Amino acid sequence: MRRVLIIVHTVREEATKVAATFATDLRQAGLAIRVLDTDAAALRLVGLDDAEIVPAGEGAAAGCELAVVFGGDGTILRAAEMCRGTSTPVLGVNLGHVGFLAEADVEDIHEVVRGVVDSTWTVEERLTIDVSVSVGGEVVATNWALNEASVEKAARERMLELVVEIDARPVSRWGCDGVVCATPTGSTAYNFSAGGPIVWPEVQALLMVPISAHALFARPLVVSPEATLAIEVVGEQATGVLWCDGRRAADLPVGARVEVVRGHETVRLARLHAAPFTDRLVRKFDLPVTGWRGSAERRNNGAD
Repeated sequence: MRRVLIIVHTVREEATKVAATFATDLRQAGLAIRVLDTDAAALRLVGLDDAEIVPAGEGAAAGCELAVVFGGDGTILRAAEMCRGTSTPVLGVNLGHVGFLAEADVEDIHEVVRGVVDSTWTVEERLTIDVSVSVGGEVVATNWALNEASVEKAARERMLELVVEIDARPVSRWGCDGVVCATPTGSTAYNFSAGGPIVWPEVQALLMVPISAHALFARPLVVSPEATLAIEVVGEQATGVLWCDGRRAADLPVGARVEVVRGHETVRLARLHAAPFTDRLVRKFDLPVTGWRGSAERRNNGAD
């Protein structure tokens, strides 16, 4: 039987109601529904009481053809964790603010139902990063991220002293609030807020962006996807913390070393539309494009 995992930002009452209606429509079309145990109670309250329930955790989407997410980008990042280790794509229905990773807005829910039932979605493979933390030459933590891994100061009153390295060669030492190592997918997230460049998703690259660095050279770096990025916590007192996608953390004592490389596993995002990334960028950030005329060829073809 075709099976769909539904993941919900249960704090939002609207999200649970829309998810329950969506599930009902899928069941009527002959699809089975799976939900996470952490979401089950809230979904029962709005009528979704006969779905398969599985523990929330990596691999929860195993055996599902799709994971449909109701929430914002944070909920989609949570769904990416649930799909880790499976080939299940993630399709986001935005009920948040920007919702850059989402494919549809809640107003388009009937179109989403048709797309899922008819299997008309396509898949984009998104680059991830693998992250390791070493102390005294020993690996003490490993993690991964779809958007970014950020090294940040642990105490507000103290600046971090960091040495950054690309491919085993030192680049610079920064006194700063932290450093963001991002993927193209994450270039519109924390990287964007830190002043880094927006990188189109199809570009294969890794990004390193200092946060409030006190240094003459403190510019964003864009490097090969095969590069190894490293950050060492130096200085005498200030400690740091590593955040992966803002969800998973590890402490960084003085002397800790963080290495970031291309992830061994991608995240698969389901798409219902073939709209270019440029259009998504303009729509999500509400960018002003009034006055644009485009090429003569586009005008002759009747383009807007």
